[in-house]
Amino acid sequence: MSTATIIVNNDKLLFTPGPLTTSLTVKEAMLHDLGSRDVAFIDIVRKIRTKLLGMGQVSQELGYETIIMQGSGTFGVEAVLTSSIPNNGHILVLINGAYGERMTKMLEYANIKYDTLRYAENESPRAEDVEKFLSDNPSVTHVATVHCETTTGIFNPIKEIGEVVKRFNKTYIVDAMSSFGAVPVDIKACNIDFLVSSSNKCIEGVPGFSFTIASKAALEQCKGRARSLSFDLYAQWEGLENNGQFRFTPPTHALLAFYQAILEHETEGGVEGRAERYKANYDTLMAGMRQLGFKEYLEPEKQGYIISSFIYPEDANFDFQKFYMLLNERDLVIYPGKLSQVDCFRIGNIGHMGKKEIEKLLAAIEEVLQEMNVSL
Repeated sequence: MSTATIIVNNDKLLFTPGPLTTSLTVKEAMLHDLGSRDVAFIDIVRKIRTKLLGMGQVSQELGYETIIMQGSGTFGVEAVLTSSIPNNGHILVLINGAYGERMTKMLEYANIKYDTLRYAENESPRAEDVEKFLSDNPSVTHVATVHCETTTGIFNPIKEIGEVVKRFNKTYIVDAMSSFGAVPVDIKACNIDFLVSSSNKCIEGVPGFSFTIASKAALEQCKGRARSLSFDLYAQWEGLENNGQFRFTPPTHALLAFYQAILEHETEGGVEGRAERYKANYDTLMAGMRQLGFKEYLEPEKQGYIISSFIYPEDANFDFQKFYMLLNERDLVIYPGKLSQVDCFRIGNIGHMGKKEIEKLLAAIEEVLQEMNVSL
């Protein structure tokens, strides 16, 4: 890798949905070596598991558990899908973006029966559609959806959907990858059986693992169902419960960073405090982009404050790759779009940054548009 693209003392600002900009103290937490069986490390893992439950407004006393799984968020989602659904199971996947679609690929690899309710990328799944589908298809055992669909940044109504899923006595899986830690979620009130997120999103840790907060009753039903040794969610939980250790080598440094990130999350005011800063970032970004002439993809009432999608300018001089690289050269990293129907790019409002950094990005975007001779 060319060292010219790596900034050591002045890291690039990552306006992305993760990995994202982290604090210096989170980075510094990784400057220590701990063995995977070290009592200090085991204690940190125990504290992380407990604190994550609190972020989801649940606890062990309420019947919930945290399972940490090595790998990216996708690894965690696949672990839940392939560990929780029995051989004769049938899952309904609610899709309005790339991450719902990704679930179906996992299910196909695992040869798990599934159906889908698909929506446009600027529309959310509707609870009444779920109710009708479950009424018409009693063989369904599980329902899965994404909370903040990172494809666009749209927030989906997980509580309303959960009420329907509960009424039909189905197992409810929520991918809360881009929302957990900055969007309040009462896991019990939403009737969520498995919520999955990862270390490098709104809690502002570094990549290395995902985590699942699960109803203990639903988790216990996973015993013997896993279709993979590495992705066996029940066995992973059993190992953590028995001796506090991972079955296979854990990402020790990432976990040390994450514990520091959790402490900083608490200092900021927890989920509500983190949400307040991200909302302020979002408000600053949207006001600035609108003033520059950009149009957002989602209607304001559907747009979450985690990541925002903007439609490409119609000016023929606009070339996204050039736009991206000119910002990158200014140490500002945005994100391409993943939409299937509309050309968009995305800007994340999350990470260790605030209004000052958003304003720096907006000033650079204005400068780059002038350099490209693009009019909006």
